[in-house]
Amino acid sequence: MKKKKKVKISHFEKFLYTITILLICVSPLIVVFEKSTLSKMNYEVEKLKNKISTQEKENESLQMKINELASLENIQKVIQEEGLIYDNDSIKNIN
Repeated sequence: MKKKKKVKISHFEKFLYTITILLICVSPLIVVFEKSTLSKMNYEVEKLKNKISTQEKENESLQMKINELASLENIQKVIQEEGLIYDNDSIKNIN
């Protein structure tokens, strides 16, 4: 019968094997975590884009209301309601 030789593994090799196995096991978890984080960030970006869009629409609506209130017709209506008189002859231009 032949005796089998026992292969001795050094401490350094054991360390390398352990590190390699750990990396193989942990790397998929890291990838999943990173994808999850990216997905969450994309969701937040979309939420902010939606909020910005809503705010822009509200700003446009308010700007239209400002323009409507500042119109000459509206000013003349307020002048008449307050009992004031718009007299173009009494307006003086200073240059």
